[in-house]
Amino acid sequence: MNDHYFFTSESVTEGHPDKVCDKISDAILDDILSKDKKAHVACETLTTTGLVLVAGEITTDCYSDIPRVVRDTLKEIGYTNPEYGLDSQDCAILTSIHEQSREIAQGVNEGEGFFTEQGAGDQGLMFGYASNETDTLMPLPIYLAHRLTERLAFVRKEGLLPWVRPDGKSQVTVEYKDDKPIKVGKVVLAVHHDPGVQDFMRKVLADEVIKPVLGNWADDNTENLINTTGVFIKGGPEADTGLTGRKIIVDTYGGMGRHGGGAFSGKDPSKVDRSASYMARYIAKNIVAAGLARKCEVQLAYSIGKAEPVSVYVDTFGTGKDLDYETLVRDLFPLKPKEIIDHLDLIRPIYKLTAAYGHFGRELPEFTWEKTDKVDAILAKLG
Repeated sequence: MNDHYFFTSESVTEGHPDKVCDKISDAILDDILSKDKKAHVACETLTTTGLVLVAGEITTDCYSDIPRVVRDTLKEIGYTNPEYGLDSQDCAILTSIHEQSREIAQGVNEGEGFFTEQGAGDQGLMFGYASNETDTLMPLPIYLAHRLTERLAFVRKEGLLPWVRPDGKSQVTVEYKDDKPIKVGKVVLAVHHDPGVQDFMRKVLADEVIKPVLGNWADDNTENLINTTGVFIKGGPEADTGLTGRKIIVDTYGGMGRHGGGAFSGKDPSKVDRSASYMARYIAKNIVAAGLARKCEVQLAYSIGKAEPVSVYVDTFGTGKDLDYETLVRDLFPLKPKEIIDHLDLIRPIYKLTAAYGHFGRELPEFTWEKTDKVDAILAKLG
């Protein structure tokens, strides 16, 4: 094992074009789930200058005013000025929606398919990860990267730095020794801004965004790289086309843990890309919280239409106790799609909250997969 290394993770603000699309897709999902708990939603969004395109497969008995949801979401993010290249009031909105394939539906709907139980909405493999590097049991690089982009949104929306615009990115490089984080080596910040602030913005951003977030993780040798092209006036969808599902590593563990490949946003919880990834995080977090390992990764894999996972794998990277983790997980955690949905209470309009600043590591009441309420059961099982 390399005992001295640097690891880097990035985050993006809710005004980044890809995150705009994630948030719109999840806002539409929330709107539908608030009216129809049996709906099946796979909603994709694209945005570019002056345009939002929503497409996908939606089966529901309710009506969703998708253009209204899109405009409300853009307004909430902060795209309210034509100068930003996308304005919530005046942008064009196109939709292309059709029903979910009936061949998929019969495998997902309980009692209709080859198997009688509700099956997985697709084949695939999902990962969950946890590490004791932070109180939320997330890797430190992605945790700090998210807090930086959250802080960027805060200083903009609260008017502390009114010249900050919605788009932005962060990147944090953490130095590790003996497999433990010791300090932040470099911070990269790209901040969408109004004209005329280039001369003073770097010092202000260092003082108002970076220092409050990094705290003691930074020292005199920490290097801040802020808007290193010199200017970032043209941003958002005007500068970069956005798509749902293009920031899956930002959404998860910043590259520290693996990712199965499937995106989350815009998908209802019958899609195991989303629900099983949440369960895998829940399992990994409870294993670490129970003191069985310093870090843990869980893989679940499914076949479309089948309820039981085709495989369960747990890796503690040499930091864990010598246990039969697969049996422990199968005995204590619900792994079938319907069980996951019920246990984590996933059929609720909670998903717009997940769309920016990480699906994991934020201990909000809505994020049931962040609970560590299985620790006592794990310890009791092990005697």
